[in-house]
Parts: sequence; structure tokens; C-alpha cells
Amino acid sequence: MNEAAPAVEDFAALFTESYGEEALFEGQVVTGTIIGVENDFAMVDVGLKSEGRVPLKEFGFGEEAQKLSAGDNVDVYVERYENKDGTVVLSREKAKREEAWKNLEKQFEAQERVNGVIFGRVKGGFTVDLNGAVAFLPGSQVDIRPVRDVTPLMGNAQPFQILKMDRQRGNIVVSRRAVLEEARAEARGDLIKGLEEGQVLDGVVKNITDYGAFIDLGGIDGLLHVTDIAWRRIAHPSEALQIGETVKVQVIRFNSETQRISLGMKQLEADPWEGVDGKYPVDGKFSGRVTNITDYGAFVELEPGVEGLVHVSEMSWTKKNVHPGKIVSTSQEVEVMVLDVDPVKRRISLGLKQCLSNPWDAFLAEHPQGAEVEGEIKNITEFGLFIGLNGEIDGMVHMSDLAWEGTPEEALASFSKGDVVKAKVLDVDVEKERISLGIKQLSEDPFESASSDIKKNQVVTCTVIGVEENGLEVEVEGGLTGYIRRGDLARDRGDQRTDRFNEGDKIDAKVTQFDKKARKVSLSVKALEVEEEKKAMAEYGSSDSGASLGDILGAALENKKND
Repeated sequence: MNEAAPAVEDFAALFTESYGEEALFEGQVVTGTIIGVENDFAMVDVGLKSEGRVPLKEFGFGEEAQKLSAGDNVDVYVERYENKDGTVVLSREKAKREEAWKNLEKQFEAQERVNGVIFGRVKGGFTVDLNGAVAFLPGSQVDIRPVRDVTPLMGNAQPFQILKMDRQRGNIVVSRRAVLEEARAEARGDLIKGLEEGQVLDGVVKNITDYGAFIDLGGIDGLLHVTDIAWRRIAHPSEALQIGETVKVQVIRFNSETQRISLGMKQLEADPWEGVDGKYPVDGKFSGRVTNITDYGAFVELEPGVEGLVHVSEMSWTKKNVHPGKIVSTSQEVEVMVLDVDPVKRRISLGLKQCLSNPWDAFLAEHPQGAEVEGEIKNITEFGLFIGLNGEIDGMVHMSDLAWEGTPEEALASFSKGDVVKAKVLDVDVEKERISLGIKQLSEDPFESASSDIKKNQVVTCTVIGVEENGLEVEVEGGLTGYIRRGDLARDRGDQRTDRFNEGDKIDAKVTQFDKKARKVSLSVKALEVEEEKKAMAEYGSSDSGASLGDILGAALENKKND
């Protein structure tokens, strides 16, 4: 190393001796004097053997170039001491660039902002003129939010932050976003200090989600929930907002610790629910538009911001268990009746069917109790028949009202779906929407007609049609069915046995009771025997006269036989 140093010094001395001290000006910025302007060049004297020529465009355009005149001092960069023509090669641009680099390095070390102008596009970003030095502005560093059109930003002087400098490679990377974020942070602090609930601010829609939109208030974001955008129902925030749109909002809630801000737009408008019970009284009829359909009903907008619910049960008189979408459609204009109003809970119950004629009222007016109707059997259940009637309504015939004779199950099995039958109206319950019909009521009750000829305590002759352990089932004259319990088969306990009888046997018995519900007559042989015993005792004497009971009964039976 010690031996190499003298060699360098010797080379510099030889260079100076050969070319003179003027050669050391190469690569340096020197101050020169303009001695004249010829065509598009300025002749500059820098104190060397010859003058240098500098293109006027390097001094700028327009007025800046026209102001040049002989005698003006300018800084220029000496590119070459002598070219092939023996003239000095000078550059005003490189001089400005060198000067700019020096100033930029100082500002970069001090982390100061620099002014520049965006003047061109390159791959991945833009070029920026920093007073003669060209810097690169990445696309991600242009703004805080993505910018679709950079044209308004080009050609305007604005501040930048230097992110990186490399003198050897001549690279400078700047950021406009860093300057904006810094200003945003300052504005954010000022905004938070003065922020309070109820304050009205201007903001820009920054982002839209399913549940709301984030509004940029100038350094801090606030959430505008979808339910606070408007008084009317909004399915998605994009129906009312667009990204980049400027909106006026009110601060609803502000948490200074978490710095969470809840915003509202509808709060800046009059609340349509104020006095709603006066505008929409119960039983009043109004027109509205279907805005939303759910499984449990449909929402109808009476005015912007005021909606009521038509429950599925209040949509049709006749269509039960049907999805609301099959009765009404979205945006359809309908007439509804107000059923209930709750201003506190902001709920209005509406009815659609109440604006239509009630088919049960119409049926009752045309078919009072006792009237005959005809219809097709729509359905058969385990408890009866459903018959279709006029007005798309059904009437029910209970299985007990199908036939006078036989069991209800047997009567029900005799009908088929699709049969057209006649029936009598038994009852119409308009409130419960029920119509009770009867088929057996079309004919007279045989039990009533037959039982009208038989009186209680009357002695009748009956035929055994069934022998059971607990008694006998018999048929009484006139077609009535009767029953004799085992305890009523005889006066003597030993004769109270059902095995003494067979089907077809004739028995005299006394009528003791009419059971209209079971449609049977209760009979008793025992009561008949007791009655006959009393008669015989009265006619032929008593056991106290010396005659035995057997003698008395024997005489009575003999007398009856002779008669």
C-alpha cells in the first residue's frame, strides 16, 4: 500500500503536466458566464481554453429559457475537457442533478419532505422530478387508497417522502402515501379530540360489507351499520352507497378507549315512526308495497321507513300451510288492514285477508243451520269426512254423524274420496272458521221413531240376538236393540245365568231405561217377575193367610195360562 501511493501521485502529476490544470475540471460543477445565445444553444465561458455549448432546453422551457442573456452566471457540469472538435462539453441538466442530489441527500438524512412533480408513467409506478433529479414513485405509494386515475395528480408540485437513495446507481424511491398518512395521523388526533356523540360530519365511503359500510372521516374510520343507513328496509348497503361517495353522517356512539365510532345517516332525517299510531289506526285499510317475503309472512311498506308484517295466518281465508310467496310477490301493491300498532317496538301487524270477503260469513248467509248442501269428499281422516263447499272452504262430517245404524267405523269405511254426497248444516263457527255437517241428519232417527211407541215400564217380548257373559243382547219389537244385564235375567240369583239362553229365544221383559247415546233399551226380566209377584200377592193373598208363595204364584200362573 505504501508503494502504490506514490504511483498514484506520479500519475496525477503526469496528467496535469500533459493537459494542464483545466483537465481536473472534468466531472465537476463549475460556474460559467453566458457570452451569447445562438440558435438553440447558449455559449458558456467556464475559464478554459474554449467555450462550451449548452442546449437551451436544458435551461427549461418557455419564459425561463427566454430570460437568458449574455453576462448571466450559470452552474454547469463539465462532462469533457475537449471533444473531437476541441470544444468543452457542458451540461446544465447534470449540474442541476448534482445540485439536486446534494440537497436531497441532506433532506433524506434529516427525514424532511421534498417537493416534486409526477411527469411520467413507468412499469410498476411513476417518475417524479425532484428539482432535476428523477425519482421512482411505486404505484402502491401514490395514495392511501387505490387510485384509478392519476391524471389529476400529474404536473402538480406536491410533497413526497424519500424512502431510499442509491447515489452509485442513481436510484431514488419516494412515497406520496407516507406524507398523506402522516397528515392523516395528525388530522386523526385533532378529530378524536373534538369528537362527540351527536356531531355531524362529512365522510367518504371507504369500504362496503354485508353488515354496513366503513366511512373515512379524515384520518379515522367509523362504522355505518346497514340498519342506520335509512329508515326503510335495506337488504345490502350497496343499495344506497357507493365506494368513494361523500356522505353526511352523525356520530351515534364513540368509545374513546377503543376509538370505535358508530355512525348513522337516517338519524339526520325525520323519524317516520313518530305518530305512526295516529296515521295508521287499527282496522284502517291502506295500500302498500311488498318489500320482503319470509317463511312466516310478508313485509309491506306503508311509506318510506314504515313497514308492517302480514303474518302467514292473516294472508288468506282458505289457503292454509302455504308459503307466503305463493300468495304475494315482491314489489306487489296490496291493500291491507291494520290489526295492531306498537310504536315503542316499531311494529305494525297487518292483515291481507281482512280486506277480502270472509267465505264463512258468505256461507252462513246462504246456508243457515239446517240447510242442505252438496259437495265432493276432499279428504277422509280417522275421525270423519271433509267435504268441499262453495268459496274454497270445507265442512266436516264427524264419524258419529254419518249413519244412525251400525258403528261409526263401519259407516266411515263406506265412503270414498271423490264421492259427491249431501249433508245438513249443523253449525257454522265463523270465528274459528269451522263448519259442522251431518249426513245421518238427512233422515229420521229410527231409534226415536221406534222408541216413541214404547214406554218406560212397558212389558215387551224380545228376541235374543246375542249371548254374552254379562248379559243378553236382544231385539225389541219395532227393530230396537235392547240389553238385559245378567243381574236382571231372573229374580232368583241361581237363575241369573246367561247359559240358560240361546239366540232366537223369546223373552218377556220390562223396559227400564232408554239410552239414547248408546241407542239401546235397557230391559229387565227380574223387574217383570217382581211386578207379577206383587200382583199375585195382592190378588191371591199373602203368606200370612196360610198360603205358600208357591201356591200363590202357581195359582197366578195358572190363571194367566187360562187367560
